[in-house]
Amino acid sequence: MPSRKKTSMFAAAFLTCVCSFVIICVVLATPYWVSSKVHFSGTNSNVTVSLTYGLFSGTCEQLVDAGLLVPTKIFQVAANLGNTKAKSTITAIIVIVVLSLLFSLLSSGFTCTNAVSNPYQTFLGPIGVYTWNSLCAIFILIAMILFPVNIEGNGLSIELSHGCFSALQKHVKSEHAYGYSYWIMLLIIFLNIASIIVIYFYDHARYSKKKEQERPIENAPKDVILF
Repeated sequence: MPSRKKTSMFAAAFLTCVCSFVIICVVLATPYWVSSKVHFSGTNSNVTVSLTYGLFSGTCEQLVDAGLLVPTKIFQVAANLGNTKAKSTITAIIVIVVLSLLFSLLSSGFTCTNAVSNPYQTFLGPIGVYTWNSLCAIFILIAMILFPVNIEGNGLSIELSHGCFSALQKHVKSEHAYGYSYWIMLLIIFLNIASIIVIYFYDHARYSKKKEQERPIENAPKDVILF
């Protein structure tokens, strides 16, 4: 059976991993990654399209300068994109976040295993926890970088606007505000770092204690050496 200290340390790491897993599920499920206002100029009037969307779905509405407001429409992100670079990138982001979810699940399993048992010093031990938490944090960071690149560089919001309203003409400018579904990914990164730190402190303390017990006999006090 593991010591009480080991159980408590790995239980704390397990809790952070579970929280990370839950938050990734929220990130995937909620359509509040970004809110965009895309402005278009027409022959007789200017049009503003307001979009709020995530990785899979979103809503859009059209406002004409004359005061005409088109009712809000719900759209599917993939369906509104053609075979463009924006669609390829959003697909890559989905794959990356899903892989992060898998890494978080594996990390939860590894920390739980270490909390209730003493696996051999193999990949099932702290090394595995370090690996899965690091991969999860790195992949989430990549997703956080790719999403704004897709919006700013590949014109994701513009593509989605044309998918919602086909009669739009010349694009003038766009304004973007990233929502909580995007920013809570920072919390996922921090939780994974916290898991790594907790396990590192335990592993370092265990290693130091082991080295202390393996001190050569000549370093021991002479008055306790028996011949």
